[in-house]
Amino acid sequence: MQTAKGFIGLLLISLLTVSASHAQRLTPVDLELAFVVDASGSIDEEEMALQRQGYASALAHPRVLKAINSGFLQSISVAYIEFAGFECTRLTVGWGRITDKMSATAYGTRILAAKRNLCFGGNAVSEALAFAAATIDANTFEGTRRVIDISGDGPNTMGEQVEIVRDAVVKKRIVINALAIKRESMPDLPEYFRDSVTGGPGSFVMKAQDRKSFVKAIQRKLIREIADRTPWRKKGPQKRPKKQRASLR
Repeated sequence: MQTAKGFIGLLLISLLTVSASHAQRLTPVDLELAFVVDASGSIDEEEMALQRQGYASALAHPRVLKAINSGFLQSISVAYIEFAGFECTRLTVGWGRITDKMSATAYGTRILAAKRNLCFGGNAVSEALAFAAATIDANTFEGTRRVIDISGDGPNTMGEQVEIVRDAVVKKRIVINALAIKRESMPDLPEYFRDSVTGGPGSFVMKAQDRKSFVKAIQRKLIREIADRTPWRKKGPQKRPKKQRASLR
């Protein structure tokens, strides 16, 4: 189990360079994509199973596979991260390379088989974003694009201010997209995600009216993320920092 240790520590970890590991050859892919999924107390067991099935099904969907195969390298790397309260973020399923239906189905099986981390207490969205950025820097892949795909039904309720973390992640040339799951008590959640959580060129927010529509929303979101070719127009140096080699602790 991988447990987050806070925003500052995670960003420091992501900036560490371990020379022996840095020499390791990185596998090139079109996209490094970190799924960051709400596993807080508002998500019951049935909803958790539906969420996981949604990601597993979406990865192996023919339209998603077609989008992957349309890339120059015809491959992406993915990680499945679940978050809840403070220090409850974990790398549920580690980084894997998706190239075809077989690899997509195998990764989806790992998502479905993972044990739930029973750690609730709120939504530490800022910690989850920092954790995802750190593991993107620490993996063994080198993507032409890097994206965090976060889904949830509530705002950041603890830890660092989410806008500060969002800005730090985007400075690392990582795009953040969001899927807002409808809650009657939070009608403005999509706007919150748009204003405070997402960032980077081409970033967007999608809505899911309920858990059932969540599955189709994931498919649409994945296709859009994989097919996106929005150039990085942010002012300043255009060269992305070299991949940092570090292990999450």
